[in-house]
Amino acid sequence: MKVTIIGSGYVGLVTGACLAEQGNNVFCVDVDPKKIEILNSGGVPIYEPGLKEMIERNRAAGRLQFSTDIAASVAHGDIQFIAVGTPPDEDGSADLQYVVAAARNIGRHMTAPKVIVDKSTVPVGTADKVQAAITEELQKRSLSPELCSVVSNPEFLKEGAAVEDFMRPDRIVIGTQNTPAGLRAKEQMRKLYAPFNRNHERTYYMDVKSAELTKYAANAMLATRISFMNELANLADLVGADIEAVRQGIGSDSRIGYGFLYSGTGYGGSCFPKDVSALSKTAIEHGRDLRILDAVESVNEAQKYILVEKIEKRFGADLKGKKFALWGLAFKPNTDDMREAPSRVIIQELVKRGAQIVAHDPVAMPETKHCLEMDFKGNPDGLKQVTLVDDPMAATQDADALVIVTEWKAFHSPDFELLKAKLKNPIIFDGRNLYEPQAMQELGIEYQGIGRHN
Repeated sequence: MKVTIIGSGYVGLVTGACLAEQGNNVFCVDVDPKKIEILNSGGVPIYEPGLKEMIERNRAAGRLQFSTDIAASVAHGDIQFIAVGTPPDEDGSADLQYVVAAARNIGRHMTAPKVIVDKSTVPVGTADKVQAAITEELQKRSLSPELCSVVSNPEFLKEGAAVEDFMRPDRIVIGTQNTPAGLRAKEQMRKLYAPFNRNHERTYYMDVKSAELTKYAANAMLATRISFMNELANLADLVGADIEAVRQGIGSDSRIGYGFLYSGTGYGGSCFPKDVSALSKTAIEHGRDLRILDAVESVNEAQKYILVEKIEKRFGADLKGKKFALWGLAFKPNTDDMREAPSRVIIQELVKRGAQIVAHDPVAMPETKHCLEMDFKGNPDGLKQVTLVDDPMAATQDADALVIVTEWKAFHSPDFELLKAKLKNPIIFDGRNLYEPQAMQELGIEYQGIGRHN
């Protein structure tokens, strides 16, 4: 099938590459010429395991192309995926200007029937806005609105495992309109996703608004579980319980399960923060206050400071003359995404207290440099207190303590004797509970986890 992907960012690239892998002819378009230049020269502007190889394979086979030519992209695909960004607006709602702009471009250039697919994460009612924008452009050219139907097909991709998630999905959600055009669109989407349903049916068909809400509901539920466990972990520290034992005890209940029950320094990334905020904003617009989600957001913001509080309690509020090694900068492993990363808050707060930071991340160093320049734009002297190094052990040399923020596999089993020798004080502040407190005690390492019998 001929497919167009509008937007060559995280969701667009993964969607385009994976659909090309299934034999479709995919045209990816983006308004950013630098991004397209990178892709056409063999590079990939984001880090995602397996994605670069998949793109190379399908470009070589002629099934995947990248361009800035909007008219050509509209002419190419019978199915047009809108996968542009929906950043948070100032009031927390999703900014739909790029979605609507993509819709208008389709309406301006289309001459044959098209299925328009909202792949971006968008609030309930966005499909109506997309349909209205396309209809307006079609009517300017005296063309029938029946030429297109808007479908909601939200993505459920975990950064760091996005290719695997797309190729072996838990579920595929497709929301269509109950119109003749909508029924035709449903059939085309069924054909497109048929290869993903060969083992068993994974597709859930529903109305458009239900599909739109499903995406937000899923992310809000996962964010709620994380904040709930962080609340319990902080209580466990106070009462002397071990949150890991608690996690296993409740996770064994089949009604609860183990997923997203790990306590830590709070969630970040491009999805949970903005989606929880956007869902709350949607509710307010309809006269409803989602009090649980308000609490989820509040808990998460506070949790980003939890390691700073522990460090301050151990070393005092004035950290001048102190140096801290920091392992892990991306908001989660297997990605270079620094959006809403807890590490950014931790670094700024420690610098504010006078500390020196020597940090390492296996992948996110270039993106970290860019983000820190933005974070310290008003405080260039503060930026001088942060050093990025390519070797994790080099970061620990003469540091007063090690701070772990991201649970990269490379950090799970370090040489603890070497670590002790390099650290000025054998102290670990573990924001991801990678190590067992008893084992650390036996090694002579002072250990501060999140809710771990500290």
